[in-house]
Amino acid sequence: MASRIRVGIAGTGAYVPERVVTNEWFEKRIDTNDEWIVQRTGIRERRFAAEDQATSDLCVNAAEEALKAAGITADELDLIIVGTISPDYQLPSVAVLVQDRLGAKNAGAFDVVAACSGFLTALHTGEAFIGAGRARRVLVIGAETLSRFLNFDDRGSCIIFGDGAGAAVLLPHGECGQGEIIRTTLGADGSGYQFIHMPAGGTRTPATVETVEANQHKIMLRGRETFKFAVQRMSSLIKEFLEDYDPSELGLIVPHQVNRRIIDAALDRLNMTDEKVVVNIQHYGNTSAASVPVALDEAVRAERCVPGKLVVLVAFGAGLTWGATLIRW
Repeated sequence: MASRIRVGIAGTGAYVPERVVTNEWFEKRIDTNDEWIVQRTGIRERRFAAEDQATSDLCVNAAEEALKAAGITADELDLIIVGTISPDYQLPSVAVLVQDRLGAKNAGAFDVVAACSGFLTALHTGEAFIGAGRARRVLVIGAETLSRFLNFDDRGSCIIFGDGAGAAVLLPHGECGQGEIIRTTLGADGSGYQFIHMPAGGTRTPATVETVEANQHKIMLRGRETFKFAVQRMSSLIKEFLEDYDPSELGLIVPHQVNRRIIDAALDRLNMTDEKVVVNIQHYGNTSAASVPVALDEAVRAERCVPGKLVVLVAFGAGLTWGATLIRW
């Protein structure tokens, strides 16, 4: 049996829309205030896409940055994988729209649906394609335009989410020499599907006038259950991935930016401080599948990913789903 090909992250990129939506914007529309939002979530502002922007537009901007960082052109790509729950259309996939816009004429393309775990699901899939020798250059993207699916009558959920996209180019590690993916894991527990979901619009409950009027095509969130799940899952994944390594080897943790209180609670369980943790939720809110790759790109560009050190990516979200990736940078 042929040995598995080692895979590395050759370049990253990110894009967030120009429109900044502060907590004060919500004060004028619902019963809330800046202090309440910051205390409960850590969010001070987020980005919303412009009226003429869709998820594929955000993807293209992030992808172009990642391709530039990796030093390859779009026509060299073999595969494009997009993680999203907010596609431009019911069909076709966002990935094929991105493939066309980039001019990646030699690439296959498809989407994966895993909510906030979407980027890590795409990353895991792309790594598997290269590792098995079925692709050589893979573009993975996590992107969302969740502002289109917010119920602005529900102050517990509408304040949380924002829009954005993050991307990474995967190559055989021997070709890029950095960001070697050492370990990945994905998991799911469908019994918790109602914790975060959109009740209508699919084949179970097709769209009707009544479902639209009842806001059943908007995100519904059960915050207390989600909080408990996220804290437990984040802390257990980080502990599991680092248990075989000396603490001095850890360079950085890049968690899903779901809620500052969740991140802090998970770190408390691990007896860790946030010195080696990327936190940008105060600027972007929860961007779902875009959260981890946007934070990773910011860390790379700020030179926080130290060569030779370990980087842990961890995410969890609707489904329920979760994932983690261990990288030797």
